[in-house]
Amino acid sequence: MGSPAPLGLQGATAPGQRSAHDELRPRLLDVACRLLATAGPESLTVRRIAAEADCPTTTIYTMFGSKEGLAEALYLEGFERFRRRLEAVPPRPDPLEYLSALGPAYREACFAEPTYYSLMFEKAIPGFEPSERARTLARAALNILDRVIADCISAGYLVPTQPRKIADALWAAAQGAISLERAGHFRDGSNYELVTSATILYFLAKRD
Repeated sequence: MGSPAPLGLQGATAPGQRSAHDELRPRLLDVACRLLATAGPESLTVRRIAAEADCPTTTIYTMFGSKEGLAEALYLEGFERFRRRLEAVPPRPDPLEYLSALGPAYREACFAEPTYYSLMFEKAIPGFEPSERARTLARAALNILDRVIADCISAGYLVPTQPRKIADALWAAAQGAISLERAGHFRDGSNYELVTSATILYFLAKRD
């Protein structure tokens, strides 16, 4: 199925309607996420979600535009939850220590939100493809990695290059280890720690 941007987020509504929708939106996403986890992707119909949330189907269409728009909203909500978990890591005075502290937080986010993880990385909804806009917003949710890596480069810890290059390499290493762990090939996070540490080590600057 296609994936237009959530039209309901763009539509004009009266102030009172907008407030009500802001309150209802998290509940609709929670209901959809629970249905996906317990009853599978075929349960994600507008009618069933509306029934479970006790709201009219027209409200869902108004807020998300379509079933595809709702799927995209779920996808973005997953990345937003990951962003909040990473931003909750207390900053360290030393940027390399801060970068190292973000690694465990990212893994914990993946295992704490298994349904959202499946939506974000495992195509839990067959046929759903996020729009380019959604992919851009999803990657932006991880910008804290870019910022901390930029600080590490400025401090001379990492080789001078585009922070995004290092961040994407680190992200790829992390995702590979997490996917194998989720599939049962690894018993714990030791391989995750190994590959992420090795990636950072690869980009360490030579220091006198």
